[in-house]
Amino acid sequence: MYTVTVDREACDGVFACLVRDDRFVEDDDGLAGFDAGEAVELKRTAESVTATFDDDRREDAEQAAAACPLDAITVADAAAEDDAETEGVEA
Repeated sequence: MYTVTVDREACDGVFACLVRDDRFVEDDDGLAGFDAGEAVELKRTAESVTATFDDDRREDAEQAAAACPLDAITVADAAAEDDAETEGVEA
């Protein structure tokens, strides 16, 4: 599993990502978002939108991230994200 995050503050609606990966869509604010039907989980805040995927299309997401001229897209292992959220938290 992996996550793809769009930094909504950095995104300017260039949409180079849509050409590389059809899971990206234009959201209601004119910024890059995701087709919710393909994501295992989708989280949206004012600052970012993150989709979790469990498929073999990570390379498409990485190409979309590389194509973004604003570096507004990141791709990471889902486990790494979970570890970062719990790091420093004592049980």
